[in-house]
Amino acid sequence: MERNIAQIALFAAMVAALGVVPPITLGFGVPISAQSMGAMLAGAVLGARAGAASMGLFLLLVALGLPLLSGGRGGLGVFAAPTTGFALGFMPAAFVTGLIVEQVRLRSAGLRAALGAVIGGIAVLYVCGAVGLSLVADKPLPEAFMLIAVFIPGDLLKAAITGMLVQALAQVRPQTLGWYRGRVSSLRS
Repeated sequence: MERNIAQIALFAAMVAALGVVPPITLGFGVPISAQSMGAMLAGAVLGARAGAASMGLFLLLVALGLPLLSGGRGGLGVFAAPTTGFALGFMPAAFVTGLIVEQVRLRSAGLRAALGAVIGGIAVLYVCGAVGLSLVADKPLPEAFMLIAVFIPGDLLKAAITGMLVQALAQVRPQTLGWYRGRVSSLRS
């Protein structure tokens, strides 16, 4: 139990640290940051529930005013910005990523993680982000999707990195994977 709490806090801190990487803000107010990879990693390493819990902790800290989002943003005001859908999407993105990693039977932990990151960390996060952008910026949903499509290549790279990191972790310390169930030999392939 204590280990889970520590891991949840650690991944919330990791997402905060990824916000320090200087973002590139696009013309419509949504920055390119490394924080979405944190949500991917949280789900891929911790599993669905603990990954979502770590993102919930992160969002709670942001809501309390800590400047943890990319560009040093925090407070309730960030939940009324064009990025609100992406921020709120971290929890379901981590959950779905973790669910894929837990449920899909692929021999390689890295492939599981990459697939989970694409479905949860990209598809789910983009739906949340597009809906948020549409509502806050008063744009039609198809236009919001078109605006955020520019992020796809970078997020595919983040999903691949997530897969490589989880594969390396599975080879070195598979017991640290939250969804690990004694499958050491099958994970190391």
